Amino acid sequence: MSPMEATTKAHKVRKVGTVTSTAMEKTVVVKVDTLVMHPLYHRFVRSSRKFMAHDERSQCGVGDKVEIVECRPLSRRKRWRVERIIERAV
Repeated sequence: MSPMEATTKAHKVRKVGTVTSTAMEKTVVVKVDTLVMHPLYHRFVRSSRKFMAHDERSQCGVGDKVEIVECRPLSRRKRWRVERIIERAV
């Protein structure tokens, strides 16, 4: 392994979603919607998942559109952190 390869960072998975809950300290729940083509009926099916993300400064609000990035396990269910706020809720 060359020294250049050792210093490069691994590719982190990024997702964009909407904040649905800010009830916990330094943690937000982010709902990520995806459109998937149904294999048989060839229609788009909307599915969603909820991720718990770390928000260090507690600056996110309900309804904000945020980008989350994969990180090391921070707690039992929290493996994501808020990278940036794309759009504030009205």
